Amino acid sequence: MDEPKGEQRSRGAFTVDAASQRARAMVKAAWWTATGSLARSLTRPTKGEQARSFSPKSAPAAKGSLRKAYLEVFEKDARDVAAGLYPAVEDGLVRPSAALREAADFIADAFEVDQRRRRGDGVEVRDAVDSSTYPNYYRQNFHYQSGGWFTEESARRYDAQVEALFSGTAGAMRRRGLSLLARHWRGRDHRDAKILDVACGSGAFLKNLKAAFPRAAIAGLDLSEAYLAQARKRTGAGGVKANAEALPFADFSLDAVSCVYLFHELPPRVRPVVAASLARVLKPGGVLVFVDSVQPTDTPDLARLLEAFPVYFHEPYYGSYAETDLVALFAEAGLRVIGEDRAFLTKALLLEKPVG
Repeated sequence: MDEPKGEQRSRGAFTVDAASQRARAMVKAAWWTATGSLARSLTRPTKGEQARSFSPKSAPAAKGSLRKAYLEVFEKDARDVAAGLYPAVEDGLVRPSAALREAADFIADAFEVDQRRRRGDGVEVRDAVDSSTYPNYYRQNFHYQSGGWFTEESARRYDAQVEALFSGTAGAMRRRGLSLLARHWRGRDHRDAKILDVACGSGAFLKNLKAAFPRAAIAGLDLSEAYLAQARKRTGAGGVKANAEALPFADFSLDAVSCVYLFHELPPRVRPVVAASLARVLKPGGVLVFVDSVQPTDTPDLARLLEAFPVYFHEPYYGSYAETDLVALFAEAGLRVIGEDRAFLTKALLLEKPVG
């Protein structure tokens, strides 16, 4: 696809920023690849009951295709920085001592995660939280993570877990959604824009939004108090504790809503409810930035990886997500797809609420 002329002109101006983005991303990727590999070698998750019962239907990825898809994430990210779509935002490693402490904490917890995996216990937190406050589907140890979505330790450790799982690509994959929004809004005055990051978690994408649109009014929303507190600390943005099924915002009140890695953790009956809730709060002409896992039809060559994911990580609704027609789901809510991007194991959609 030909590069837009505006991006061709701006590329030279941000060459240094793109080089910085690429360099920091490579260092981060090497660190989390090594950390994740060490944790897996110590816990040996593929030796548990899940491995014995896993009978994949898809063929293994073709030789070299996985590495090619992996490296493409960083190249797309650096190209967008070079084009001036967003600033160099990749988090570099912190002080060596702090990085070692973070890795040591992740590895120590990996043993607890693996024991939960071997027991098949994905609902350890169910009796530890108020059932009247949180829906039943939410009160689980997704990914077999300690504390589920409910503890300060979980919120603090989450980014290390996903970066180790995806070998340092998590941030760059999320920014496929940022790329779509920044390109769509290029040249727009953002001072009157209102953006809500739904299911903001510990605030990684929220931080990216604030860097790309510093003049916009941006807030995060999550159902977890612990994760909201971490997001506020990380970004300085306002936060709202609420369920995405019933957003506490007026109809037609927001210019953009983002939703990152939420829908694969929703039961099938809840997905259309959340889609309608997201669409309701958008202004006519407003956009939804949707980011989540690729589906087998998107990348057939990586289908074996997608099959393995819910086997080794507690993802009870991933199988139905993989088969969901997302375009039809959001069309039913009144949104139409106007942009799409994919990188490695993530896809992003930009959906617009029509005017009139």
